[in-house]
Amino acid sequence: MIPLLAMSNMNFAPILGIFAAMAFLGVILGIAMYVYMALVWQTIAKKLKYNKPWLAWIPIANFFLLPILAKKEWGYGFLFFIPIVNIVFFIIWTWKIYERRNFPGWLSLIPLLSIIPLINFLVMPAELVVLGIVAWSKKK
Repeated sequence: MIPLLAMSNMNFAPILGIFAAMAFLGVILGIAMYVYMALVWQTIAKKLKYNKPWLAWIPIANFFLLPILAKKEWGYGFLFFIPIVNIVFFIIWTWKIYERRNFPGWLSLIPLLSIIPLINFLVMPAELVVLGIVAWSKKK
């Protein structure tokens, strides 16, 4: 009974403040990532002369943009809703998109490096840099 009494007198405000700050930071980073990825895919769509690049900004609809840019039917976008299969097709489609932009297709394999311990924290920034280069470089 004594430990419960001791906990009831404990002040949780600092802990809750830390959690609130972390949640706020997570939301801000999530929004920034969404905006960056939408800009990247919109720019790539424009450079590949797709007439609806604004699809990159619409949640769920942006899943259907990748197969379209890879010269596949839009219906293949439903494969994004199947676990494991979505990873395989994301790599296949980004490979084709990178090649259409005159970049080596193997750059689409970078996300697979996240399974390697100790370097997995570098994979996301590397993928963001590669996507930015593919989107905003002067090739093609």
